[in-house]
Amino acid sequence: MADTRLIQSRYHLLDLIGRGGMGEVWRARDESLGRHVAVKCLKPVGPQHDKAFTRVLRERFRREARVAAALQHRGVTVVHDFGESDGVLYLVMELLEGRNLSQLLEDNEQHPLPVPDVVDIAEQVADALGYTHRQGIVHRDLKPANIMRLGDGTVKICDFGIARLGHDAGFTSRLTGTGIAMGTPHYMSPEQISGGDVDHRSDLYSLGCVLYEIATGVPPFDLDDAWSVLVGHRDTPPEPLRTHRAELPSFFERLVLDLLAKAPGERPADAGDLRQRIALGRTGEQPALPEAGWTRLAAPVPRPGGAQPPLPAWTRDMTTGLKATGTVRPAVPGTGHAAELTGAWTSGTGLPLLTGGPPAAAPPSPGTPSAERATSSPELLSTLADRHSAGLNLARLGHWEEAGEVHRTVASSRERALGPDHPDTLASRYEVAFTLSRTGRTADALREFGRVADGRERTLGPDHPDTLAARQETAYVLGRLGRHFEAHQVYAAVLASRMRSMGPDHPDTLRCRHNLAFNLSRLGRLEDSYAMAREVAEARGRLLGEKHPDTLVTRYEVAYTLGRMGRWAEALRAYREVAQARALALGPDHPDTLAARYEVGISLGRLGRGAEALELYRSLVEDRTRLQGPTHTETLRARHGLGVNLGRMARWEEALAEAREVCAIRERVLGPDHPDTLVSRREVAVGLGWLGRWAEALADYRRVAEARERTLGAGHPDTLAGRNDEAYCLERLGRGTEAADLYRRVADLRGRSGTPEA
Repeated sequence: MADTRLIQSRYHLLDLIGRGGMGEVWRARDESLGRHVAVKCLKPVGPQHDKAFTRVLRERFRREARVAAALQHRGVTVVHDFGESDGVLYLVMELLEGRNLSQLLEDNEQHPLPVPDVVDIAEQVADALGYTHRQGIVHRDLKPANIMRLGDGTVKICDFGIARLGHDAGFTSRLTGTGIAMGTPHYMSPEQISGGDVDHRSDLYSLGCVLYEIATGVPPFDLDDAWSVLVGHRDTPPEPLRTHRAELPSFFERLVLDLLAKAPGERPADAGDLRQRIALGRTGEQPALPEAGWTRLAAPVPRPGGAQPPLPAWTRDMTTGLKATGTVRPAVPGTGHAAELTGAWTSGTGLPLLTGGPPAAAPPSPGTPSAERATSSPELLSTLADRHSAGLNLARLGHWEEAGEVHRTVASSRERALGPDHPDTLASRYEVAFTLSRTGRTADALREFGRVADGRERTLGPDHPDTLAARQETAYVLGRLGRHFEAHQVYAAVLASRMRSMGPDHPDTLRCRHNLAFNLSRLGRLEDSYAMAREVAEARGRLLGEKHPDTLVTRYEVAYTLGRMGRWAEALRAYREVAQARALALGPDHPDTLAARYEVGISLGRLGRGAEALELYRSLVEDRTRLQGPTHTETLRARHGLGVNLGRMARWEEALAEAREVCAIRERVLGPDHPDTLVSRREVAVGLGWLGRWAEALADYRRVAEARERTLGAGHPDTLAGRNDEAYCLERLGRGTEAADLYRRVADLRGRSGTPEA
C-alpha cells in the first residue's frame, strides 16, 4: 500500500511517521476534505491464515475501529475513517502534533519530567480513562509511547501497536506459540500476567507504572530480564517514589503506590476517584486514605513454604520490550508529527458497553479554575461520586424515577460542597434533566437542561463538548414539546459550533445533523429533511459501517421521511433493508429490529398490500407477546396495526373485535384519555361505521373528540379531526343540520388557530 501512495482514491500518503510490529503510520492528505490526517496501515493479511480466520480478523478490525470512532473526548485520539485496500486494513485518524511520553523523556535526557507536568499529565489521563471506562472500554496496553502531549499541553491516549488486533492476528502465544505476550512487560498488571480477568483497574495499574516512570525517571521494576520484571509486578512492592526523587509531593507518591496495588480491589475504584484525588492534591489538600478500601503493599505476601507460584508458560521467552527511557524508536527524518492509533479499545469485564442515550458528563477538565475545585473532604466527594454512579446504573436498568431521586440528592450535595457551576454539580444536574425527560416531565427537563447549558458555558465555554451536549438536549426537549422552530434554531447553532470545533465527520457532529434532519421533517420541510438524513446516513456508513446502529437509525429516518413524502415503495425498501441489517447486527428480537418490522407493515398497508401486512403483523404480535407480554404498549401497537389491515381487507367483524380488545386493554393500562387509547377508540368507531352501525359509531366518535378537547384544547388539530369525524357520522344518520353546524364550528376554530385542512 505504501508504494501506491493513494488509498481508496482519497488518502494521499506523504511521509512515514513511524513503524511498529503491526504496521506503519503515515502522514497523509485527505483529498476530499483538504486536511492532513494520520493513516495507520496494518500488515497485510497473508496466506499464513485460512479464509475463515481472515474473515474473523476483518470483522474484529471493523468492530474495534467502530468503537474507536465512537469515542468522543478531548483526551482520546479521533478516528475519522477505516477500511481495507488491496488486502491492507487501514485507519484514518487525526494528525497529532506533539511528542509521546517516551519521546519527552528522551528529549529530557532520561531525566524525569517537571513535577507540574507530571501531575497535569496524570490528571488529564485520568480524565480520559474515566470517560472510556464509563463507556465500558478498557485499553489494555497503556504505556508512555501510547500517551501524547500536544503543543498546547493537551494529553491524548493512543495506541501505536493496536494490542487487541495484534492479539487476534496471531501475535500471542495463544494463537502462535511464539511466546510474545500482549502488553509491554514494564507496564503490565498482575492480572494480565497471570492470565486472569482484566477490567478497568488493569488500566489504572498500567497508569501507575507510567506515572512512576515519568516522575522518577525509571519504571517501578527497572530490570533487564523480562522474567524478573513480571515477577516484580506480581510479588514485589515498588520502592516509594520519593526514594528516587525527594521533591515529589507526598500525595502524588501515595496515589501512585495505590495504583500499583497487586490486587485490583485495593486500587482506586475508578478513574473518576483518581482524578478527584489529583485535583484535591493540586489545591494543597492531602486526601486521607479511607480506613477500608485501598491498601498499599509494604512487603511481599508470604506463601506456604516460601515458594512462589510459577508465571504462565507464555512468559518464558518474553523480551523486556520497550520502556520509556532511552528506548525510543528513531524519529522519521523530516517530520515533526507523531500519530498514534486510538488504543486497543475492548469491552472490559463488568462494565457494560453503552450504545444508547446521551453519555454521562465528563469530570472537571484540567482547565477548571482552582477556585471551583473541590473544597470538601475527599471522603464526602468519593461518596457522592459513588452515588452518582449508582444513579447511572439505575437509569441503565430503566429505573428512571429512582435514578432521578438519587441524582437530585447528589446534585444538591455537590452544589453545597463545590458550587452551582462546578462541572461535577452540572454533571448531576444533567442526569436529573435526563431522568425528567424519560419520565415525561418534559417542561421540567427543558428548564434543567437550560440551567446546565448556561452553567457549562460560563465554566467551560460555549464550544466545549459538554456545553454543546446540554444545548443539544435542550433542542431535543423543545421538539418533544412541539416547539420545533425553537428546536431548529438551537440545533443549527450547535451544529455550527460542532462543525467549527470538531469537523463534519465527528460522531457528535453527525448526531446533531441527524437530530436536525428529524426536526426538519416535523417542521414540514420534508425535502430538506430527506437530503440531510441521506447525507448523514452515507457519512455514518462510511465512518462506522453500514450495519452500525447509528447508521441504521439514520437510514430509518430516511425511510420515515420517504413515507411522509408519499414515496411508499421507496420507504418500504428502506425499512426492509434496515430491518434485515438490524436483525443481523442486533438480533431478530432486538426492540430496534422489531420497530423496523412494524414500519415495514405500515408501508405495505399504504401500498395496498394488506395480505402481506396482515401476515407480518400476526408474526410481530407473536414476537412482541413472547418478549414483552400481552399488555406492553408495543404489543398493543402491533395488534392495532393488525386490526387496521383486517379492515383494509374488508374483514370488518374481525377488525372491530380486535380494535375493541386493544382499546379495552389500553384504557385499563394507559387510561381512558391516553392518545393511544383514543386512537383505538376511533378505530372501533370506524369499524362500526363500515358495518352500518352509525349510532354506536357516533357515541365513540364523540367520546374521542371530547377527550381530546379536554386534554389538547378545542383548537388542536387532533380535536378538530375528531369533531369532523363526529359531523360525518351525523350526516350518515341523516342529521344534516347538526352536521352543518358542527362543520361550521370546526372551520371557525381552524381559521382562528391557523390549522390547515387535514
